[in-house]
Amino acid sequence: MQFAIKRGIERIPGGMVIVPLTIGALIGTFAPGTAGFFGSFTGALFSGALPILAVFYVCMGATIPFETLPQVAGKGGVLLAAKVAMGAIAALALGHVLGTKPIETGLLAGLSTLAVVIAINDTNGGLYMALMGKYGTPQEMGAYSVMSLESGPFITMMTLGGLLAFPWQTLLGAILPLAIGIALGNLDREMRDFLGKAAPALIPFFAFAIGASLDLTKVWQAGVLGLALGAFVVVISSVVMFLADRASGGKGIAGLAAAATAGNAAAVPALVAAANPAYAAAAPAATVLVAASVVVTMLTVPLVTAWWAKRIGVHA
Repeated sequence: MQFAIKRGIERIPGGMVIVPLTIGALIGTFAPGTAGFFGSFTGALFSGALPILAVFYVCMGATIPFETLPQVAGKGGVLLAAKVAMGAIAALALGHVLGTKPIETGLLAGLSTLAVVIAINDTNGGLYMALMGKYGTPQEMGAYSVMSLESGPFITMMTLGGLLAFPWQTLLGAILPLAIGIALGNLDREMRDFLGKAAPALIPFFAFAIGASLDLTKVWQAGVLGLALGAFVVVISSVVMFLADRASGGKGIAGLAAAATAGNAAAVPALVAAANPAYAAAAPAATVLVAASVVVTMLTVPLVTAWWAKRIGVHA
């Protein structure tokens, strides 16, 4: 007897991303010790998002011809600039009103410039790559090698007037797997075919591992304000990134896929506060709010991206 599992998953918008991601999030929330209990290969499935993404980057890079590299750099540069601009505008606007301290009373208690800037600034690279693997082009997937500059606290610190540099090793490390794949694919067409076929099969695996890192209780802890911040990020980031993508000649799919808050963004408030004590008071509440934004955006951005892809006739 055969069951149409793949076909059923693909009936859901962004199913190959959202279904394993949701399963991982449910296990990570309600049975957080599963990976440690089983260990070995099963445990690796829960915690192996980065290694799987590294392999995915090599496989995807093999499909990118040398002559399209300017498109990769251009697309990544436009999307990176749009993200940085959003964070800078938020920092200027909210910084003028709130300064470095959080709101202390009322419905918005805990909200701060720090929380909003971090939630906006850092793109969820794993989710972006998964969605581009389904709906985008190899050049759009490769664009994240440029966008990876915004990973971690460095761009946020620059936006907030703190650290003015980032380690070159981190940037090089993000680009190397892609560069290796590009070299292999362009030097040998058989390697391009061999590696290129493997890329789609990796998507549900790293989507599951990304989901397993989520804790859905963070949304509950953050309450309505956390949900509101996540919804704000989805709306604002989707509109701005969509327009930036269209302005650079894209279909808007890459821009929408880049609208989610990165999972590691929840660690950034503490790092910023350590570098600049002026943000120490805002960091605890910002951590919870940003974590809520991570969950909300990771669950909604795939749906928005899949809806737009279907609307314009792009099929996975």
